[in-house]
Amino acid sequence: MADNYRAERTISAVFKEQDQVDTVVRRLVDRGVPSDHISVMGKNFQSQSRIAGFISKKDVILGGLRTGAIFGSLFGSFLSLLTGVGVLFIPFVGSVVSAGPLSAVLLGAASGALAGGAGAGLVSVLAALGMSEEKAAIYQTRLQAGEFLVMVEVPAGKSGEYQLLMQNAGGEEIHTSDMTLPRPCPGKCNDPSDLSPEVRSHLSEAAQKTFIERYNSVYDENQDPIQAEQAAWETIHQQYEEDENGVWSKQKVTA
Repeated sequence: MADNYRAERTISAVFKEQDQVDTVVRRLVDRGVPSDHISVMGKNFQSQSRIAGFISKKDVILGGLRTGAIFGSLFGSFLSLLTGVGVLFIPFVGSVVSAGPLSAVLLGAASGALAGGAGAGLVSVLAALGMSEEKAAIYQTRLQAGEFLVMVEVPAGKSGEYQLLMQNAGGEEIHTSDMTLPRPCPGKCNDPSDLSPEVRSHLSEAAQKTFIERYNSVYDENQDPIQAEQAAWETIHQQYEEDENGVWSKQKVTA
């Protein structure tokens, strides 16, 4: 399904309750939106019933995001439908659970915006992706207050339908933009020319090779491009340092 799905616009909304997020994600999937085009982010996910095997990587995650503690397993019904679940620290927001392509973007080329100076944070990332700073600031503030952000990439001709779906599920501050989240490769990466410009521009030649090797290794295991991208960026962070231009180019010296 995802191979024939052409995402051209992104609809974003905030939800006050986790149950609302569960509802909207399930409705989107039922309407044919591929799970790798849905992103969810929030601080205060509560453990519910476990769904066996819903996390293919490790049982990462979270019982105490409010205090920054990370332990146990991440439970939650709707997250079983999404890909690339992880825990990130975002300035001005704190520790969040993030799932879907947005989490990979936050680990990757957007890291400079997250870690930068005044005004850095989620606002900088979303603005760099084409969202207005005013709307991005609202989303960051409401995430900080414990609410949830949902972003879905959809075909342009169906954006009105999906916007109404999110509104009926309780979405607020709904925003539609022409942006979509960058992916590193359209499947497996054969060489650096397969990398998207957004990813390639933030990696030196050596880092590009490292990224591709790790991406392909994880992709071969599970065919999950978002998890593969997350793993590749984690490896870059472990082995390289960012230079003043936001390029991961300085190989770390290991003892």
